Order: sequence, then structure tokens, then C-alpha cells
Amino acid sequence: MSEFRVATFNLENWDEMPAGVRPTLDERIALMRPQIDRLRADIVCFQEVNGQERAGEPRGLAALEELLVGTNLAGATLVTTRTQAGEAYDQRNLVVASQFPVVRARQIWNDFVAPPKYQRLTAEPPDADAVTIGIERPIQHVEIDIGEDGMQTRMLHVVNVHLKSKRPTNIPGQKVDNFTWRTASGWAEGFFLSSLKRMSQALEVRRLVDQILDDDPDAWIVVAGDFNADPDEVPVLAIRGDVESTGNGDLAGRVLVPIEQTIPETSRYTLFHHGRGEMIDHMLVTRTMLGGYRGSEIHNEILHDESIAFADDRKYPESDHAPVVASFST
Repeated sequence: MSEFRVATFNLENWDEMPAGVRPTLDERIALMRPQIDRLRADIVCFQEVNGQERAGEPRGLAALEELLVGTNLAGATLVTTRTQAGEAYDQRNLVVASQFPVVRARQIWNDFVAPPKYQRLTAEPPDADAVTIGIERPIQHVEIDIGEDGMQTRMLHVVNVHLKSKRPTNIPGQKVDNFTWRTASGWAEGFFLSSLKRMSQALEVRRLVDQILDDDPDAWIVVAGDFNADPDEVPVLAIRGDVESTGNGDLAGRVLVPIEQTIPETSRYTLFHHGRGEMIDHMLVTRTMLGGYRGSEIHNEILHDESIAFADDRKYPESDHAPVVASFST
């Protein structure tokens, strides 16, 4: 029997900074490399990893590679989301770091759910017809060989997600500036559109999970990342597929279980917003993994609140998200 650890961590705009701009990458690394050490993770789902350019090379993950130097993930396989040109995106990549062999990787982007269309009511001028509501980020699916389970090779399906934030989507003619909406109706419609995007992604994740389980009902699946939703909000419930929601006991084997439920409620949060702890970073696993589940942790002891006045990255160079890590055995 062997044990492995899986983590999820939103690094909050992980990037190099221009000369003279703080916090520098070195300042951030000094605070966040110990967080990577503490995870002791074999597999990590990272969100908000920006890409860096080097002369003569495709855009890569130099800043993330520097963070991992000296940790147990130094030299790990890094699988990133990619543009059609085959390089990392400039901003907000999803990255899976694995010490185990990666067998297959793909990104899902409106493969199972067509981009929604909607006729905006408050746009100026109003939309004559429904327009496509673009989804900003793909979903990442990585298949990892975690070793033998008895006489068989055990594959782990890792689904790395970063669902749309709750920040309202811009609507033409409805913004005075980046922080000011012209009308309450415009703000409400922008909020609705962000919810629509988040639910579209959630449905796509759920359909991906069902496809995997169609091929292998006993598959080990971890869906992890920044859901931008609390455990009882619809996007998380849609991905979980609880029997209480579907009303169908025959679907019990397709339920995804939030491992955070084993953490005391007083410690169950990964982000502070206006002084309130929110659990928006999740790790959901198939019931087939529960036999090997050994426990989980949320490293939120020094989490800060960037929503308060005068809070910015110069004062708080570390991430505003807490990592979540869980242990399993095969």
C-alpha cells in the first residue's frame, strides 16, 4: 500500500513583475515556497499561473518553475493549458504538476456545452439579436499513472478547474469606469452573465465526469480548483450530482464527494471576503476513492483579506487563496 497527496492552489496572478514594481517575484517566492513545501503533494492543480516569454522560445512557465526550485515538485512534469500555437497563455493558465507519469492531457472548452447565447437588455445600444457569451477559461483533464493497485495499473483522472468569478461581466455602455456601474440594472445583468458563464463551465465539468464514468464506472476522479462558489451554491452542486439533487439512487456511483466535509466547519474556508471566510476552492472525488481517503487539510492560518481598504499585493505578496490538500492510499 502506498500513499499519495493531491492539492489545489490558486497562486493569484503568479508572474514576473517589471523592474521597480513590487512585490517582486523573489519577494513572493520567499513567502510562498514554504507553502509548497508544506503541501508535500505529489500532484498539484494550480490556477492563475501566468506565462513568461523568453527570446526564441514559446511562452512558458518560468515563474512557476522558479517557485518550485528546492521543493519536492522541482523537476515535476508540468502540464499547462495552451493556445492554438501550442504555448502557455499570457495569463491565468491552469497547470497540473505531477511527480507521477502523465499519460494523457487535454483541455475542454465548449466540447460538451456550446457557448451560451443571450440578448443583452441593458447594452447601449441594445442587442438586436442574441450574442455569444464567451467562456474565458478552459477545463483541464490530465490522466496520471499513480502506480499499481494490486495487479493493475491505477489511473487517476485529474480535472483542474477555474470557474468564472462572481465579478459582473462588462456590458457595453453600462460602465462609468472600471469600478462604477452606470445603472443597477446593468450591474444586475452583468452579474447574471457571470453566473451563466460559471454554470456553463460547471455543466461541462459534469458532462466530462459522466463521460469518464461511462467508460469506466470505477474510475478514480479528482475535480479540484477554484470554483468561485461555496459548497451549497448551484455550480458546486451541479458538479457533485448528489442523489438528494437528482432524486435517483441508481446514480449514487456518479456522485462526487467534497473532501472538505471532514474538516471542522470553523476551519473550512479558503478565502476571506469582507471579513467572512468563504470555501470556494474545492476538491471533489468519486466514491470509489473514499476507501483510500486518509484525510485533508486547508492551510489558511495566515490568510489575509484583500477586500479591505488599502489591502494590496505590496502588503500581502502571498496568494489570497489557501491551498487544499488531501491524502489517499492505493
